[in-house]
Amino acid sequence: MRRPGSIESMAELEVQHAAHRGEVARRLLTELRPYRGMLTVAMVFIAVGAGAQSLAPYLVSRAIDRDIGHRDLLGLAGTMGALLVVYLVGAFAQREQTRRVGAMGQRVLAVLRVRLFTQLQSLPLAYFDKRSLGDLMSRVASDVETLNQFFSQGLTQLLGSLIGLVGILVTMLVLNAPLALACFTIIPVMLATTWLFAARARRAYRKTRETVGNVTAELQEEIVGVRQAQAFNRTEMNIERFRQRNAANRDANVAAVGVTSAFSPAIDVLSALSTALVIGYGGSLVLAGRLSVGMLAAFLIYVQQFFRPVQLAASVYTLMQSALAGAERVFAIFDEPREPADIPGAHVLQRVEGNLEFDRVSFHYDPANPVLRDVTFQVRRGQTVALVGKTGAGKTTVASLVPRFYDVTSGTVRLDGHDVRQVTRASLRQQLAMVLQEPVLFSGTIADNIGYGKPDATREEIEAAARAVHAHDFIAALPKGYDSVLGEGGSSLSQGQRQLLAFARAVITDPRVLILDEATANIDTRTEALIQQALATLLAGRTSIVIAHRLSTIRTADLILVIDAGRVAEQGTHDELLRHGGLYADLYQRQFRESQPVRSTG
Repeated sequence: MRRPGSIESMAELEVQHAAHRGEVARRLLTELRPYRGMLTVAMVFIAVGAGAQSLAPYLVSRAIDRDIGHRDLLGLAGTMGALLVVYLVGAFAQREQTRRVGAMGQRVLAVLRVRLFTQLQSLPLAYFDKRSLGDLMSRVASDVETLNQFFSQGLTQLLGSLIGLVGILVTMLVLNAPLALACFTIIPVMLATTWLFAARARRAYRKTRETVGNVTAELQEEIVGVRQAQAFNRTEMNIERFRQRNAANRDANVAAVGVTSAFSPAIDVLSALSTALVIGYGGSLVLAGRLSVGMLAAFLIYVQQFFRPVQLAASVYTLMQSALAGAERVFAIFDEPREPADIPGAHVLQRVEGNLEFDRVSFHYDPANPVLRDVTFQVRRGQTVALVGKTGAGKTTVASLVPRFYDVTSGTVRLDGHDVRQVTRASLRQQLAMVLQEPVLFSGTIADNIGYGKPDATREEIEAAARAVHAHDFIAALPKGYDSVLGEGGSSLSQGQRQLLAFARAVITDPRVLILDEATANIDTRTEALIQQALATLLAGRTSIVIAHRLSTIRTADLILVIDAGRVAEQGTHDELLRHGGLYADLYQRQFRESQPVRSTG
């Protein structure tokens, strides 16, 4: 049984949500609406191809009955010439329909990718808190690629098959209705067979898309955590767990192939039955003088052509079902509610002084488990407030409410007297900068990363920001200096160097409020000393919120809040809290004792 909240159960819930919003195939077709003109031209070529396909057997019957039967060599040459023209026209039409539908499909996919990226950028942080990064990457890459294959290959064949089937059915009825109706008795059986396999294949390939997402998620997590895995001797256990998820994906794909592999033989049997019916019934009509030999030959060709698109669908079936299952997962992201829009009439926040106030603020993700309860404090312009407490006490949540990564459940957060919910998010976040414990660097140059929050920054501004946080010296020592290209995550730099770049990125935006979320926790003592010197100058005139693990770094804070179980348990300056002898004093004394060197007694 699956655990609630597991990757597998979340994937199933989202698939059900997308399916509830409408038929996935219909939603895919609606993506083609902006390209109706291209689709119309492609449909013309598909119709021409279907016409050529329907006309060719009739020309064969005419060659047998009229030309060969009357020993008309000239007429036979003319019929063969006409047949050649028909085949050439059909080949040209097939080329054009494939090219145009493929081009249309690529345009649809390009728009889908942009919409998907835009949607992911617009979702609230709570969405990402509950999802695996690997599963999301699987949706963006693997699931979209299945749609790429469908639009590039399957859609042309599907449209061509449907129109070709209609053309064949109409032509057979026109040439000989009784024999055609006899052949059509197979159609209900064929439709029932197709429906049965479609339902089973849909479920099977939905499972394959879920399991491949699990594999991708596991792979991403273990690659990121390979250092920890080796340090804790978890490699064998992780390999075994990956084997299990990979085996689940293998079993799902084997089951899906087993479903689709039975479809083609079933259609082959129906094709053979239909051929036998034409030969038996058509042959009796020939013997009775009610049907010519040439027309019988034409009907045999038509029967083969009739089942050829269905047999082709068998080969495309895997692709189509996998694409539909992938589309369900993509549409599940589209169906997620975006970050709430600014309220009507929200005003643009101009440059603020930096006076921050929390007024009886409470917050929860789940009503049954409140994260913050009745948090109240004030910070004036240029002051520093430090948040301390045990892991999970709610410190980061307090800081996240200021830029409105989350909105308060009750109470009010004010910046210069403005309720942050009453101003536009963009103007609010322009006043802020945040530096996290684990700095996020992007592929590109060092200059690009420092100027990330200010795209129009000059090189002089970038260098000034780097000098302010004592990062200029190590940057200048690199072979290409500020033009040095960073690898993924800045892996070529030390932890301290990456953090210094994150500080420079924050400084260059000249924020009025600076949020430091344990930003010095992973920095060595010498680097931290340099940063503290820089911050003493940089934070002058700015409001700062510091989430600190090392209590020694916040002794000069104007206000220290001790957060315990979502409440402000204590508040005051460092000296005041030490004299109080409460939680802060206990935490400080513990850290002080732990930092003392252990003396040998031997």
